[in-house]
Amino acid sequence: MPSKLNVLSAVMLAALLQCAPGAPVEEALTDSPADDTSGEEEAPLYPERDVWDSVLGVTTRHQMQFEDEFHNNLAYDFLDNYQISSLPERCPKSNFSKEDCLHRLVDGLLTFTALLQHVEKVYPSSTFPSDIRHYSSVVIGLIRQKMRHPERVTAVTSSQESERLLRNIDSPNMFSRKMTAHAILNRFCQFLIYCKRELRKREMSRGSNRDLVLTSQPITKI
Repeated sequence: MPSKLNVLSAVMLAALLQCAPGAPVEEALTDSPADDTSGEEEAPLYPERDVWDSVLGVTTRHQMQFEDEFHNNLAYDFLDNYQISSLPERCPKSNFSKEDCLHRLVDGLLTFTALLQHVEKVYPSSTFPSDIRHYSSVVIGLIRQKMRHPERVTAVTSSQESERLLRNIDSPNMFSRKMTAHAILNRFCQFLIYCKRELRKREMSRGSNRDLVLTSQPITKI
């Protein structure tokens, strides 16, 4: 019988191919054709909680692999202090609309996806890049469903832009290249969790604003 993980992966992949609207991002993430949509919000075809649980699972596996590779001589939190150029910016805490924040989240995920090429070059047999790229694609689909204008999302398709990102983080020192690769995976997972928090915060804020509007309406006496 197929394992629960395989079934979940198949369901999530099928959902991604069905629900991710628009062509620009789809072309950068999968070879499957995507039908053009109106951009209207649709309900997810799978539980969002499963997506975040899977991301946490990848993070846990990466920590174990990192500590095993370096024989526990390096703590995993060492990567938090490892500086990498070209990392995506996060949403400002004020004076930033929900729509702008959602677009910044997707832009950040696409930038991280381009940086995964460095990981694949240093660790060609690792499955982490493909795993994280997959879950990132699912999260992009979730975010696009919440956008008013998902058609404005564009992928980092320029080869010159990708080469610039990779050139900025390259190093002739193998240890430094390995640390950069692990740091990219670490920060990518952190950014995915950050996306979860931002989505939840924006949804809670929208609900609070809706309740405020409802409670501020004058009561009409009959």
